Amino acid sequence: MTPRMRNRIGLILIASLFAAPLVTAYVLNAFGWRPAGMRNYGTLIEPPQDITGARIVDRDGKSLAWKDENWSWTVFALPGPACADACLQRIDELRRARLTLNQNAYRVRVVVVGDLPADALAALKPVYTVRDLDERLAALRPAHADEVAVAFADPHGFLVLSYPVGFDANKLRKDLARVVKN
Repeated sequence: MTPRMRNRIGLILIASLFAAPLVTAYVLNAFGWRPAGMRNYGTLIEPPQDITGARIVDRDGKSLAWKDENWSWTVFALPGPACADACLQRIDELRRARLTLNQNAYRVRVVVVGDLPADALAALKPVYTVRDLDERLAALRPAHADEVAVAFADPHGFLVLSYPVGFDANKLRKDLARVVKN
């Protein structure tokens, strides 16, 4: 084998070492495989629903602000017809998931769509309640009493993720941490 042929073979081996991961990634992507770390646990709402035009108001009748410098993401807690102990515990899990974001906690607000007793609301601070006058979030609400579903809205007022009744709070927290960091 001549030195020129050895150099060509070496160049081809080096090029194949760099090309192999690219080809592998392309093939895996073509078959629909994604790494587990890239999956969200909530259900992606496609296409995202614009709710900036919805009349979502707080107890004082003020509209929910979307262009607020203190908030980035809104976590809507959507309780069923009657919110009792189990429902309040799930809302408290959302509040605690927000707190685990540490320095990014200020970028998330937890909003309950519906009324809560005043004493329960005081215990869940900084969670607050709103009313959905246009019923834009009604399709995501559970039908049974004492249950909670959840939806995420991005900083521009688009619903992007939803979680059905019985969601895993740890997985929700992971999704929340992932979107807040971006």
